[in-house]
Amino acid sequence: MDLTEKDIPPVPQENKMGVMPVNKLLLTMSIPIMISMLVQALYNIVDSIFVAQISENALTAVSLAFPMQNLLIAVGVGTGVGVNALLSKSLGEKNFFMANKAANNSIFLGIVSWLVFVVIGIFFTKAFYLFQTDVADIVEQGTIYLQICCIFSFGIFGQIFTERLLQATGKTGLSMVIQLVGAFINLILDPILIFGWFGLPAMGVAGAAIATVLGQILSMILGFYLNIKYNKEIELKVKEIKPYMPAIKRIYSVGVPSIIMSSVGSVMTFGMNKILIAFSTTATAVFGVYFKVQSFIFMPVFGLNNGLVPIMAYNYGAKRGDRMMETLKYGIIYATALMLLGIAVFQLFPGLLLSMFNASTQMIDIGIPCLRIISISFLFAGFCIVCGSVFQALGNGFLSLWVSIGRQLVVLLPAAFLLAQLGNVDYVWWSFPIAEIASLTLSSIFLKKIIKEKITPLMPDKP
Repeated sequence: MDLTEKDIPPVPQENKMGVMPVNKLLLTMSIPIMISMLVQALYNIVDSIFVAQISENALTAVSLAFPMQNLLIAVGVGTGVGVNALLSKSLGEKNFFMANKAANNSIFLGIVSWLVFVVIGIFFTKAFYLFQTDVADIVEQGTIYLQICCIFSFGIFGQIFTERLLQATGKTGLSMVIQLVGAFINLILDPILIFGWFGLPAMGVAGAAIATVLGQILSMILGFYLNIKYNKEIELKVKEIKPYMPAIKRIYSVGVPSIIMSSVGSVMTFGMNKILIAFSTTATAVFGVYFKVQSFIFMPVFGLNNGLVPIMAYNYGAKRGDRMMETLKYGIIYATALMLLGIAVFQLFPGLLLSMFNASTQMIDIGIPCLRIISISFLFAGFCIVCGSVFQALGNGFLSLWVSIGRQLVVLLPAAFLLAQLGNVDYVWWSFPIAEIASLTLSSIFLKKIIKEKITPLMPDKP
């Protein structure tokens, strides 16, 4: 029997997203997520550092898995963005019936998504590797690694959705706990399972995959516990974990563009791997290292935006255009500051960053120009990321999609292919700053449109 509006008790007080000063609110919402995502980024780096100790082929195998892993995460995070936007907006409108439908349908959509990746993991992972390389050792290690990640992906879907439910109601501190627990479990288990400590067999890249999924599964369990115990603005019930099409349509109206947008990143990475492997497998390994290291810069910005989305969506539902503009302003300021810090690190210490991955002389020679050139694009990336989050929060996820397609498929990949014809891998890296300038242009045009159509009409009348 479906919940009815009268079954949902009203929340007795205004949510902090509607009353707390915006700068304090954004920092309060974002900093716990930023910390947890920094730890997650640290885990990703340490994971690759451990794998690099096995061999360069092992590092390449894990690097080539990135497009498929990114697709998996894209489905989870993209759907989570839709849930977050709908849930926060519903709370802002005081529509507690729809808020609960959004929460319970997130679990249903997570189960469906997991089953899809079970099929991919069983039947398509080896073909995925063979399409990228014919090096048998890389194919063998990569297939094992990716199969484990896909077949047991229910953990990451459960972790993502339980985090998003807490973020949507402003409980980002609890969301941080979920990520921290998973990341620390991964960090502890990684060397034990990869190298065979404490009498366990050395499992290599398979051990890295097992450590990852175990951390995700335990995080998922913790996430459900925290939501049931502390998230009183929603009510999770087993009997309500079933499709409710009005909620699903609204979730995916924002979520599908986000999923496709992130999936475009998988296509870009896959294409870049194909371009780079024509130079050498080392160039591909360098690109994989870049993605691991840059996550330490981008993850805090994504954490900032995970705090920004529910604030924008809530105040959109509450018709507070003034608070929306303040949120946008502070979001751009903080994201740009973080990116400037990232540029400084990549320009000053590229050799140190690469040396953490047991880099050979050839990897150092390719990697230093790579990190320095690509990091130029960070100058524009912070603004573009904030714009994309604003589009998603206000139900215009397709604008983010057009920006992503324009940047990665229309500009970046063709530019990388053409620059590769010059015969020097260093030229390929310039495709990233070129593409980011295109992204900046589109984001600025779309942001101006959104402000005019959706935010300005909600501004309070000035005397």
